[in-house]
Amino acid sequence: MSALPRAGELGLIGCHVCGLVCRDTRTADLACPRCSAQLHRRKSASISRTWALLITAFIFYLPANLLPIMRTVSLGDVDDNTILSGVVELWVNGSPDLAVIVFTASIVVPMLKFLVLGMLLLSAQRRSGWAQRQRALMYRLVEFIGYWSMLDVFVVALLTALVRFSVLSRVEPLPGVIYFGLTVVATMLASMSFDPRLIWDNRDNDD
Repeated sequence: MSALPRAGELGLIGCHVCGLVCRDTRTADLACPRCSAQLHRRKSASISRTWALLITAFIFYLPANLLPIMRTVSLGDVDDNTILSGVVELWVNGSPDLAVIVFTASIVVPMLKFLVLGMLLLSAQRRSGWAQRQRALMYRLVEFIGYWSMLDVFVVALLTALVRFSVLSRVEPLPGVIYFGLTVVATMLASMSFDPRLIWDNRDNDD
């Protein structure tokens, strides 16, 4: 079975803002007739910008795991927790289900995003035709689960707000949570910067 024609071969181009499929007139300043956004056959400097954001996210991810993200003060006892020590504490204190959720959202999901985006960038640079449909699905998966990485930030913010009403104990956010939030934001921007249409560009050289 021959390969299905692509949008570029049919003279079509999609708007990245509203999703409208437009006729590609091959002019320099092509705008969407519905939202007036400038149309691009491919995102400008997609690979270089995605690499820069991904490397930035990984740099932020190191102190996010090494530095404590939360301080718990209860009856004079001060306890600083990193992400991993918090997971261990949840497991030991009888909340294995919550420990698994936090470990998945804070450790597994960011590492998965690093690996998948790195693989997509390398394969796009090499214009590889390997498993194009599967790679496109992996990109959609990374884009979908990106927001769930903020779970740790939400937990610390919620605990900080709730425990402040207590007289005998309090919870304070520490620098690690800032680095973790920056990691999540950078990986989300990296996935948004990557142009998934590059996955299908192995047959010819598009503009």
